Formats: sequence, structure tokens, C-alpha cells
Amino acid sequence: MATARAVSQPREEPDDPALVAASLRDPESFGELFRRHGPRLHAYIKRRLGPTLADDVVSETFATAFRRREGFDDGRAEFGAWLWGIASKLIAHHHRQETRMYRAFARTGVDPAEAGVAEATDDRVAAAALGPQLAKALASLNAQDRNALLLLAWGDLSYAEIAATLDLPLGTVKAKIHRARKKLRKALPEAKNDG
Repeated sequence: MATARAVSQPREEPDDPALVAASLRDPESFGELFRRHGPRLHAYIKRRLGPTLADDVVSETFATAFRRREGFDDGRAEFGAWLWGIASKLIAHHHRQETRMYRAFARTGVDPAEAGVAEATDDRVAAAALGPQLAKALASLNAQDRNALLLLAWGDLSYAEIAATLDLPLGTVKAKIHRARKKLRKALPEAKNDG
């Protein structure tokens, strides 16, 4: 006679809203949210502000989210969009630093966010050739258009996520990104034929 063996089901990971709620009772559970969202957010902020400010802005973003977690409304926004919204507001406080970084990149051809990193792919090499022109063009965009465009390009957020992050209507986000792309195409004529 064969005995039935108990098969253990893999435990489901709690979703972000559940972790926020759990962190109200057990603050250490908020660390899982940092583990999930921190690396991607850090990479994005590093591209926007450079490595010097990235750690500080990420830390400030999560500290702000932790302090405000009781006010997080999962019916209104996803945690990721809420978190990226906090980060976007903090990045805006560093607008001058970001603009200086782009202008320095435009002058020198050295990307401060990537300085010292060996690049091996053809895409990276091609992007580096356009880098100074791109940096100059990015510096010329108004802050809101640049923010929407870079959330799409470097943050890899969808239009809907960007709208939620910036607390703007979806159509406004699409218009901002369209306007920014149009300005970049004008500033980067060689890129027109590259698809």
C-alpha cells in the first residue's frame, strides 16, 4: 500500500501593498521593498544625477516612503509608481546638478554617470559617440519633458507608469515625451536614419 506524501506548495511572495501593510507592524519587512525596487531605481537615478548623488537620493527616497507608508493608498497607485514619484520629486531638487552634468558631458564627451566603466557592446560605443550631443540636447529640454522622457528611456517605465509616477494624465505624458523626442531628433540629425 502506497502512502501519500505531502507535497509542499511554494510560498507565495507577498505583493508590494501587503509588504507596506506588514511594515506598519514589523518595520523590517519594508526592507523587502528596498530589495525589490532599489537596484532599478538606483540605476535610473545614477543615470540622471551621477554616481555621487545616486546613493543619497535612493536612500532619501526610501526614507521618505518609509515615513509616509501609512498614507500609501494601493487603490490609487501601485507602490512602484508611488516610489518613483517620490524619487522624481527628489531628482527635481537636483535639477541644477543634472543640467551641469549634461553640459559637462557635452563639453568633454565623458559621461559622468559611466566614468570608469568599461563598455564592450557596439550599442554602447555608438551611444558614446553621440553622447556629448545627446547630453547637450537633454540639458536644453525643460525639466518636466526631460523627466518624462528619461523615465521611459532610462527608467524603463511604461507611459501609464510614468503618468502615475508624475501624477499627470496619460495624454499629457505622451505629449511631453513626443515633444522631447522631437527636440532630440532635431539636435541629433545623424540619428534620424538609424531607425
